[in-house]
Amino acid sequence: MAAPAPPKRPRVTVENINVPGSTSQVDGIKYEAARRALLKALPARKPGLTQAEMLQAVPAHLPEEEFPGGAKAGWWIKCVQLDLEAKGVIERDRTAKPLRWHRLK
Repeated sequence: MAAPAPPKRPRVTVENINVPGSTSQVDGIKYEAARRALLKALPARKPGLTQAEMLQAVPAHLPEEEFPGGAKAGWWIKCVQLDLEAKGVIERDRTAKPLRWHRLK
């Protein structure tokens, strides 16, 4: 007798600021965990964090059960960053070199 299939995980639709109008469906539990972690790590005002600083700061706030040993954390951080930028929750400072991001809301 085959084992029962695991329950389906919720999905969320994400946008990409670099590809207007394009959306994708991703795992909702991982997305929400990465979203909370990114918003916790990002400051509310400029100068914000660089991409490298985000990749260093965010994993400490990710739940181990969803990201064992930080697995795939970088992909999820970037996915959430692009989505939250497209939705106007975070902002990219295009005048800074390297680029920096901060929370808006």
